[in-house]
Amino acid sequence: MNAKSIVKENGLLILGLGALALIRPIMKMTGVMELIGQAFGSILTTVLISLAWLAIVLAKRVSSPVTVLVGAGLCYAALAIVLSGIASPLIDGKLQGPLTNPLAIVSVLAINAVWGLIVGGIAKALSRQR
Repeated sequence: MNAKSIVKENGLLILGLGALALIRPIMKMTGVMELIGQAFGSILTTVLISLAWLAIVLAKRVSSPVTVLVGAGLCYAALAIVLSGIASPLIDGKLQGPLTNPLAIVSVLAINAVWGLIVGGIAKALSRQR
């Protein structure tokens, strides 16, 4: 099965996993991350989201977890960029974030694709052990 058909078959799952990761920027925008501590909160939230992604993909017995989770990472990146573009003018009065710098968009997409790749690789390894 090629990547296009995997994404088509798992589109809602990819969108849901990407949306789940929006918890992190929403916590930052609402100030919850400040209460936990910015560095610790970001790491903790990333680990918890990664564990949720892993558990969901394993529970659903996804046949191509790497492709699905790279898609989820890219979906999250796109959603976070859009959220930033909508929220920053409302919160700060001016556009901030990746939309102000094309290289930042590429960076956000790449970093989150790698995040999905790593978690997907772990899922693939764990699903082989079953």
